[in-house]
Amino acid sequence: MITRYALFEGRVHDGQQDAFRQAVLTEVLPEWKSFPGALAVRVSFAEFRDEGAPEIPMVLAISYPDLATVEAALASSARSRAKAATEAVLARFFTGRIHHHVTTAHDHPLTA
Repeated sequence: MITRYALFEGRVHDGQQDAFRQAVLTEVLPEWKSFPGALAVRVSFAEFRDEGAPEIPMVLAISYPDLATVEAALASSARSRAKAATEAVLARFFTGRIHHHVTTAHDHPLTA
């Protein structure tokens, strides 16, 4: 499985954490879920971090079956819509940058 992560590095405007989270879930998540070929979408909001760690208030993870499907999703109109929705929410609530990382997962189940 291939997962494309978006790390939102920066700050949510003071006092806007709840509004930011609600806007992401109602305005942007439906667009992310519409990416063709996506198997799963996970939105993770930060609760706390290690001292000295960069501030990353949100991480988005969208999983796909393979790299070709990732490339097709990134070339789709769904991505254009999602990017516009994301930028609209960020303009209201966030100062920082987004960087993306594509990974291949290797699960290692725990045994009892």
